[in-house]
Amino acid sequence: MSEKRFTEQMKAYGQWKSDLVTNIGDYQKWLDANGMGSPEDELRIYESLAALRSDKLTIAFVAEFARGKTELINAIFFSEYDRRLLPSEAGRTTMCPTELFYDAEHQHAYIRLLPIETRLNDTSVAEYKEDPIHWSSMELDLENPDNMADAFQEIVKVKKVSRDEARRLGLYDDSDSHLNNPDGSPPDEIEIPLWRHALISFPHPLLKQGLVILDTPGLNALGSEPELTLNMIPKAQGVMFIMAADTGVTKSDLEMWSSNVKPGRAGKEKGLVVILNKIDTLWDDLKSREQIAKTINEQCGKAAQTLGIDLSTVIPVSAQKGLLAKIRHDQELLTRSNILALESILANEILPYQQELVRDHVKGDVGAMVKQSCDLLASRFHSVKSQLQELSGLSGKNNEVIEHLMRKTREEQVAYHKNVESFNANKKILSDQSKQLLALLSLSELDKLVSRSRESMTGSWTTAGLKNGMKTFFDGVSNMLTQVDDYSEQLNRLVTTVYHQFQSEHAIQGVEPVLYNIEKYVAELRKLEEEGEAFRNSPVTAMTEQSFVVKKFFITLVSHARNIFFKAHRDAESWSKAVMSPLVRQIKDHKEQMDKRLENLRKINESRDTLEERIAELKKQAVVLKKQHDEVNNILKVINRPLNQQTVPQRQQPAA
Repeated sequence: MSEKRFTEQMKAYGQWKSDLVTNIGDYQKWLDANGMGSPEDELRIYESLAALRSDKLTIAFVAEFARGKTELINAIFFSEYDRRLLPSEAGRTTMCPTELFYDAEHQHAYIRLLPIETRLNDTSVAEYKEDPIHWSSMELDLENPDNMADAFQEIVKVKKVSRDEARRLGLYDDSDSHLNNPDGSPPDEIEIPLWRHALISFPHPLLKQGLVILDTPGLNALGSEPELTLNMIPKAQGVMFIMAADTGVTKSDLEMWSSNVKPGRAGKEKGLVVILNKIDTLWDDLKSREQIAKTINEQCGKAAQTLGIDLSTVIPVSAQKGLLAKIRHDQELLTRSNILALESILANEILPYQQELVRDHVKGDVGAMVKQSCDLLASRFHSVKSQLQELSGLSGKNNEVIEHLMRKTREEQVAYHKNVESFNANKKILSDQSKQLLALLSLSELDKLVSRSRESMTGSWTTAGLKNGMKTFFDGVSNMLTQVDDYSEQLNRLVTTVYHQFQSEHAIQGVEPVLYNIEKYVAELRKLEEEGEAFRNSPVTAMTEQSFVVKKFFITLVSHARNIFFKAHRDAESWSKAVMSPLVRQIKDHKEQMDKRLENLRKINESRDTLEERIAELKKQAVVLKKQHDEVNNILKVINRPLNQQTVPQRQQPAA
């Protein structure tokens, strides 16, 4: 497939999700029409549809001040406004983390701003998002780009507070010597951001397709808001790490890379893009194009060497010239800016990777349900064909043969009922043990661990205290998850045994159970521990006893861990309710087929005229079952359809 612009690919991605939603909706209607649904199925389908509709592609822009982050956002996403939509001037612009997205639940576009004073509370930004009352809000005038741009100026506002107030907010430390007066004395007042976090919702086409843009402030903000480093940046599907071509990799760039970017992207290298911005500062009129290109390549090489990455992963661009070129429709300048190369990476690397994750999730959830429906219909079809073969062989047979088949079928029914009693007993055991699994994943138990961790800090929010608290916390979490893992293995063995035993004894075509897997949550918590350790050891937090930062860090850590436990508990609860449903459905269906078979034999024994009628009925059933199977199989093919294969272009250096 040829390269596509990001806007085109994002639109195609939105259409792909829309088609998938339609396909799953068709399956839901099919279940209703054929009486094959259950409350558990309805819930799983509802959750899958909700996840698809709320799916977001988050691109985080991370850089120190004055690296051109906001200008880059303007150039890639908002150039059609023919002006700088987001404030982008020399010096410090984005003063608080800013999220741009589309909120379909609200009629009007808006900006919501969280006051900086909320940093004094033990409430995370994620928790504040659940309650709009804490935010200052203003509507956006979509008909007037100038007014919109003016409204966006709100996010860069600052105010001056006393040194003690800044310290209480965690925005000043005695080590901040660069803020001192010329005579070396600490300042009486400190300039701080007016807002802690900004949410901007408006109906831009890309945002409506699910794009979320996270614009982050510099190193100090990342240090004082651990939630960014431990939660928002790691969750982003793409991270754009931006440096300036004229300065190269500065000390603060390297610190941000080592402490905030690289650790959070472990295992997600596909979504990490390193950008060398402002290459236009190297466009020297006294040099040839070849000499300029050589200088740019040398800067890219130095940056790659310093960061310890491959040269091909560093993309040189000029955001300012790219925006200007798009506004003026200057193709030559657009090519020199190299913005399209960056868009190509977004379109052909990051977006397809997200699409693959979404598809795998749908395959594992709804796809498994559709597969079970296919298997059940195949089993019914096999049973009907067997009955047809059996009845077709009865022509000309005497009553003794038919009575023998009836006795055999009744014996099968007796054995079946005994096995059902055993199945129900095992199902009761499984239900009781599932409650124990949920108890092991209880948030109340996790909260008790949090309390013990706090106590281990001996009342001191110091770096040393944090280390002890972290050890207590993660040792406890590891122990809890080990118990969950051991217990879930026992449950999985029981479930597998029950499935295979019943299917084997009654010659039912096998439907494999979905087993509970805690491994992905274990991996998430291990990664959280690694990120927490890297953050704690960062010079930003470790050079002094920053009680505010340390406290916020622990709160963020716990909030993230609780969210992981909540998801694990929710999945375990859903699993325990649904795990036996496919077999229950098989058992019910098998009973109905045996009853029909016995009824057919009884009527044929009473009157041979019934034989041809029953054969005709079974042939009709076979046709209907084949049609149903084909319908569901077509739905399954759409869900399992391989993604469009794309040739990912090499990351190229721009022409000078």
